[in-house]
Amino acid sequence: MTEEEKSEILSKAKTFFVDRIVSNHINNTKKLTDISEFKNNPFLLKYLANFVFGDMSEKSIAKVMIYPRVLGTSINTTFGNQLQYFCSEVLSSYASTTSGIDIEFVDAVDGRKKYCQVKAGPSTINNDDVTTVKNHFTAIKNLARTNHITDFNPLTDCIVGVFYGTEKDLSGCYRSIARDYPVYVGKDFWHRLTGDETFYDDLINTFGEVASEITAIDLDSIVDELAKSIKEEF
Repeated sequence: MTEEEKSEILSKAKTFFVDRIVSNHINNTKKLTDISEFKNNPFLLKYLANFVFGDMSEKSIAKVMIYPRVLGTSINTTFGNQLQYFCSEVLSSYASTTSGIDIEFVDAVDGRKKYCQVKAGPSTINNDDVTTVKNHFTAIKNLARTNHITDFNPLTDCIVGVFYGTEKDLSGCYRSIARDYPVYVGKDFWHRLTGDETFYDDLINTFGEVASEITAIDLDSIVDELAKSIKEEF
């Protein structure tokens, strides 16, 4: 991959992040003035408010409810849900026409063509996903046999690429796949895809730059609005 191609991917990645991650994050955050958006454990709310903020006021309770959603659950869910768009919009030059495969590329490490399913993070799949992944790879293996394709080894050429994380972070579901097929995660995956050992860090920094280029949401006003709802509710 040339420097120009790498720059193009980073540029597309930035656009993707603004259009599909940030916009959804902002919209989902604005909804948090409505108490019905939450399913909290009422036995813990006042405890957590006192534990973190030192009092049990409606505003402190509102922060306990809002902050985890804004900083964790909401954007992580959005990121996972939008990953297929990342493959089709940012990695379009690697798009696969093979059923059940997200991208195809020549591995920069071993030089072999890879048929890759892309996943978000090291704990973002379940047991049903394991079965689905293995079934797709089995179908490719059978197709290669039917078409008498000899330069293909499903045990090395069918892979799962995990967008972020490290190998030690992989869940048991990924480890189940890894018993039969390679699972490349984070820095290793991006190195194999681009041939650049620093690309993973460059991509992280590209997403980080977005924050300095957008108008920050007024989270205090959202907290205040939710605090009013909490006062009326309780």
